Amino acid sequence: MAIQEAAIDSRGTGVAGVETFETIIIGGGQAGLSVGYYLKKRGESFVILDANDRIGGSWRTRTWDSLRLFTPARYDGLPGWPFPASAWSYPTARETAEYLEAYAERFELPVRTGMTVERLRKNGDRYVVECRERRFEAERVVVATGFYGKPSVPGFASELDPRIVQMHSSEYRDPSQLRPGGVLLVGAGNSGADIAMELSKSHRTWLSGRDKGQVPIRIESRLARFVLPILWFVASHVLTVKTPIGRKVRPHVLEDGAPRIRVKADDLEAAGVERVPKTVAVTGGLPVLEDGRAIDVANVIWCTGFRQDFSWIDLPVFDDDSAPIHKRGVAAEVGLYFVGLDFLFAFTSENVGGVGRDARYIAKHIGNHATRLR
Repeated sequence: MAIQEAAIDSRGTGVAGVETFETIIIGGGQAGLSVGYYLKKRGESFVILDANDRIGGSWRTRTWDSLRLFTPARYDGLPGWPFPASAWSYPTARETAEYLEAYAERFELPVRTGMTVERLRKNGDRYVVECRERRFEAERVVVATGFYGKPSVPGFASELDPRIVQMHSSEYRDPSQLRPGGVLLVGAGNSGADIAMELSKSHRTWLSGRDKGQVPIRIESRLARFVLPILWFVASHVLTVKTPIGRKVRPHVLEDGAPRIRVKADDLEAAGVERVPKTVAVTGGLPVLEDGRAIDVANVIWCTGFRQDFSWIDLPVFDDDSAPIHKRGVAAEVGLYFVGLDFLFAFTSENVGGVGRDARYIAKHIGNHATRLR
């Protein structure tokens, strides 16, 4: 149960009160809900703060309408409840959002939506979480905001001709948002390839960027039903920070992302998508490729990923590249944890169905730490 008391916030202005918990989880996506599930099983006092208006909000607001997961439903369940769909079907983003919402309701997890955390700091030995006029305090905090923070767009994007419609992939929903004419997708990973396939039906389409390779099977084929269990095992238990091969692969995954999973090179060619080099600049309002060519298009979609944004965390827990310093999610600052980061422990750590193992580990660590203090 939360305890309320009068308080003064860090800026010296009065606030209505402070709510105190043993643990605060920041982020109500798959990572935060999974930690909440295990903490509730242990009888811990906690609250989950989520910035979205609804649970699963990011799956509704930061994905395109036709997006489907790259793993079948059998690998998309959170702890305690398998994904309610045919085992070899591939859920849509909306179905995933609805599942997360139902999951929180099913296990009666204490999620508070519309809570944008503006600052996390310490006051003595307690953590202080500031959400506008609200303030929360806790002995422990789990940062479960995930790997994807702010959309990453090159600085020269602002130099594009204003007549060109441009957006980040997180803003793209469907082709109706675009002008008639050509489309340049900058970034040749899974997002760029997926959207390129959709847009090629109605627009001349260019896909810009280095080829990141592709998985060797069709993930929705019969063959995949035999191969995917092996790949999932390798991704979960071989490609981890505990194995030499996992430690070797991890920096490349964090730097370059994963290979194309659903869309193959043959698919892009058959759809008429033109592969072009990396986009490196803007000249005369037009995007310019690495080979010096300017592409005259009506639309540009930046499929350039996201960058971590932990600027709201006012604690000395980051390295020189602003990445969290942690060991399997346990941060350098006592009582602070990270869950849902890409390759936090294994290749599958940020996957819907892969985050549960990390969540269980963190919840156990929290429970053991709390027991020692009691």
